[in-house]
Parts: sequence; C-alpha cells; structure tokens
Amino acid sequence: MKIPIFAPGVADLAKSVQLGGKAVEIMGVGPAPDGKYLHWDELRHRQPPSNLSLEEWWFGVKLARSIALKPIPLRDKAGRPFKYMLPDSVLRLLHIIDQNASGGIQLAEEVTNPGTRDRYIVNSLIEESITSSQLEGASTTAEVARDMIRSGRRPIDRSERMILNNFAAMRFVQENRANPLTPALVFELHRIVTDGTLDDGKSAGEFRTDEDDIVVSDPYGNTLHVPPPAGELPDRMAAMCEFANSKGTDGAFMYPVVRAILLHFWLAFDHPFVDGNGRTARALFYWSMLADRYWLAEYISISRILKKAPGQYGRAFLFTETDDNDLTYFVLYQLSVIDRAIEDLKAYLRKKMAELREVQALLKRSADLNHRQLALLGHALKHPGRSYTVQSHQTSHRISTGTARTDLLDLTARHLLDKRKAGKAFIFTAAEDLPTRLKASSAEKVSPPRNATGRPD
Repeated sequence: MKIPIFAPGVADLAKSVQLGGKAVEIMGVGPAPDGKYLHWDELRHRQPPSNLSLEEWWFGVKLARSIALKPIPLRDKAGRPFKYMLPDSVLRLLHIIDQNASGGIQLAEEVTNPGTRDRYIVNSLIEESITSSQLEGASTTAEVARDMIRSGRRPIDRSERMILNNFAAMRFVQENRANPLTPALVFELHRIVTDGTLDDGKSAGEFRTDEDDIVVSDPYGNTLHVPPPAGELPDRMAAMCEFANSKGTDGAFMYPVVRAILLHFWLAFDHPFVDGNGRTARALFYWSMLADRYWLAEYISISRILKKAPGQYGRAFLFTETDDNDLTYFVLYQLSVIDRAIEDLKAYLRKKMAELREVQALLKRSADLNHRQLALLGHALKHPGRSYTVQSHQTSHRISTGTARTDLLDLTARHLLDKRKAGKAFIFTAAEDLPTRLKASSAEKVSPPRNATGRPD
C-alpha cells in the first residue's frame, strides 16, 4: 500500500505562505473544495483556483477545517488529540443512514415479518462473520463457511475457526447491546474472536505486552502503524469505554453513528491485542450501533463492502494519521461503507420479494395441488423453518387424519417438505430452498415432451 505524503500543517504553512493581497481568496476557501474532503496527497494533483498556488489553496483548506474540527479523548503517542468535523458530505450521509437504519426503510416488511426476520439476521451475521475473517486472512470459501455454520459441524482449520468465532462474537454483541461497554466486555469479545486461533492461547482476552513488539505492516513489509506502548493500554481502554458510554464529548452532542465509527477507529489505533484487533474493532462498531437502536445494523455487513476494496479501508486510517489526526477521512469512508451496505440490503430484499411474488403466482397456477396444500406452502413461504404435523394440518382444515397424512406425504414426495421423526410422530418442515424447488417443479411441468433423441418433439 502506498503511504500518503504527510500533509503540511497550519503552523508550517503560516511560515511559508504570505497572505498579502490574497488574504480574501485564501480565507474564502472552504474545508471541502468542490464538495470533496481531500487529503493533501490528493489535492496536490488537482488544479487550484487560478489566482492561488497549491500551498495557498491548501492553507485556505486547513484554516477552514481548523475552525470546525472537534477533539475527542483519543490521543496519539505524542499526546495530541484526534479531531473530526462534519462537512456537508458527512451530514448528507448521516441523514441517509438515520432515515434508513433507525427509521422506517421502505422494504422493512420483509425484515420485520416474524417469519422471515430471524432468517435475515442469521444471513447477515454469517456474511459479516465470513468477510470480516477474510479481511484478516481466512481463506475458506463463503459456501463452505455457510454450510459449517448452518450445519453446526466443527471447524476443521484455523480459517473456519476464525469465521465461527466471528459468528459467536456477533451473537455476543447482540446479547450485550443493552450493557455498558467495559474493559471486561471488550476482553470477553476478544476471547471469543480469537478462541483457538492464537499461537499462544494465553493472549486471548489479554493486553499485548512490550515484548510482543506489535506493528501493522502491509504485505510487502512496509510499516503502516506503530501502536501506543503497552503500558498505556489500561488507561486508554478505560478512556475508550467512558467515551463509548458517555453519548458525547464533554457534554456536547455527537451523532451516534459517528461515535460508533470513532470507537472502531479507537480500538484499531490502540491495537491492544496481539491479534484479532480488526475483528474486535468491527464488532464494537456493531455493538455501538445496536446500543443506540440502529436496528438495521443487524441486517447489514460492513466487512462485505470493506473486502471489495481493503486498500481504501487502510488508506482512510493513513489519511487520518498523516494529516494532524483528522478523523474526518475515516468517518467519511466508513459512512460511505454503511450507506453502500444498506443499498446492498435493499437490492437483496427487492430480489427476495420479487422471488416470493413469482413463487406465489406459481402456486396459484398449480392445478395438481389441492387448496389445503397450496395454503400450507403459502404459509411456509412467509414463515421459513415452520414445522407442520398431521395433527396441525388436520386441525387447520378440519379434515380426517388420513387426508392430512396424504397431503403432507404427497408434498414430501414432491421434495417440497422434509420429513423427520420425533418420538412416534412425524414432523414436516418446509425445505430451506422452497422457492427454488417450487420454480424447478413448475419448470418440469411445462417442459415440452422429448423424443428418443432427447430433442423436443
């Protein structure tokens, strides 16, 4: 990864840039030229206003930002505070996310329906568990990982263990959303994330030490980040937890989504553990979002978006560290990730709703199924995983035991229901891929007859 050039600070610029007759023009430059919050490494390749040099243009940008930047309790190794601001581009994304993630999304019926809600949450948890682990080097394919989690089989290697741990960590976050953040909770979260994956198992849920010599490097061995000394970690984590629980900075209002993003950055910057810091940081982001009732966070996967361009994720960190601890770069990038994750969810739900309507239409045209079978399948489509028995089917339709049994066994023979024995009775469950099976069954019925050569007659 290319490390960006350190941005000149206001103090250095003040020594080299003379305002003179350009004071009005320089002071009139805003914090985000053309609506873009650019780092010096980006801005220096652009054309400045005709009457300003690059340095004068950047000086104007830095002056405008210095007025608006707000400090947070996180400090770098030299004791300098990290800061952030809310340019229009941040406010626009915050408005969109607030509308969707804590308010009423137009497609919410699919995820709030009690019959489908748990399925979508589990799908999201699995997706986040897989991609968050893949960001840290897990090599298992998504298909194999999904099968492992759904089947409950034991992981067979470190990659699968990472993914299963992440799944357990996301469950832990959900269960503890109402609890305040404490060092003990962070340690437990880290223990879950790293269980069985560390060379030294004693490091799980424990601060790194000075002997660990932890640095963050790129694949080519270039050092990207050197975290604070291990001796500072107890105080730093205590300050992080206080920040997470305070709902603001020094009594000032802070957007909950911004706080969740800053919490993510904080743990990643301090890097308190020998391994698993990225996964723990992303899990803390979800904890903060859910703690502030951003309910849609349960259904989105930020790691899926980050995995598509991991370099941009790292670059957002580096922009902050190479420009006076300006967290706005990281906030902006993470907000765009959340926004894209929500759009992905919307597209997924539109697809699933279209599939459901298509299958429901197929059911209405199924002449060889009786009305009771059609009713049961329609119910199963809206309530995935629901089980049925001969008695429940008999009661629902006021039919004989024999008729109820015949209905259910016929659907089993068509591979639309799965049958298992529980004691002396049989339990019938709608197939997990019921919509796909129904469409396949319908396609077989309308296929033209074939002659001996295999070609349609």
